[in-house]
Amino acid sequence: MTDHPARGLVVRWEGYLLHDRRRSQHTGRAYVATAHRLIEFLGTYRGDAIGEGDLLTINAQDLRAFLAERRRQGLGASSTARELSAVRNFLTYAAEQQGELPQLPRTRAPRRPRTLPRPVAPDEAVALAEDASEAASEGWIGARDLAILLLLYGAGLRVAEALSLTGGVRPIGQALRVTGKRSKTRVVPIMPAIREAIEDYVRQCPWPIERDAPLFVGARGGPLNPDLVRRAVAAARKRLGLPDTLTPHALRHSFATHLLARGADLRALQELLGHASLSSTQIYTAVDAARLLDVYRHAHPRA
Repeated sequence: MTDHPARGLVVRWEGYLLHDRRRSQHTGRAYVATAHRLIEFLGTYRGDAIGEGDLLTINAQDLRAFLAERRRQGLGASSTARELSAVRNFLTYAAEQQGELPQLPRTRAPRRPRTLPRPVAPDEAVALAEDASEAASEGWIGARDLAILLLLYGAGLRVAEALSLTGGVRPIGQALRVTGKRSKTRVVPIMPAIREAIEDYVRQCPWPIERDAPLFVGARGGPLNPDLVRRAVAAARKRLGLPDTLTPHALRHSFATHLLARGADLRALQELLGHASLSSTQIYTAVDAARLLDVYRHAHPRA
């Protein structure tokens, strides 16, 4: 990696993202990687070392060339749009740090296809959770995996949200306070079956569940790696012959789609999912319409 003076700004920007803007570690890493790629590209494109002041001279042609290079490297439309968002954020920060008003190049993001989540049937979601539980190496680990997967499907949690729960949430009542993206909190109802699964896991767990420590722990008592949840789901769906699209996040999609199909209000669903924008929730209306059309095509004699 070439030593460009502007890289020092990236280091400061990372601290700003994580501490001032409270972005996640994952987002911080992705944004910082984009900033370094941009600087490296500009150095090659302009044939000179890139300093902080050079970032203020980036024009639309430079930015289009950078995005075109990223597309040639195999980046899809959605990822390219996220890359452009990170670049704009970085250039805004660069201008503000140098006492200038941000004047971003006018470049449009590529049109992103509207991808629809693929929900699974309720019995498939439960079968997946039970199979993952039964296949675990130890009984308490199986109880843990069952509780986590029921939280994803039965309460619409993200994997990271479930694993961020601490022992302090117990005793669990009819609802649970969850911290989601950007430290936004929401309250989600908890069904008796989920509550019982969590308590069963706690009873079997050989490690003490401290109030300020993670509720779900790994085999050695430390924080549980989310990859282990994904692997358990992948193995279970393979054994059950379920599609590869059935991921832990697909359980959350299924939660949302099934609620909407049974008459849930879109605003209420937005709150349950923890979406900052209603537009993020509205995709489920298309999912439900697609499901109804599929039922019609298979059931109607004239379809």
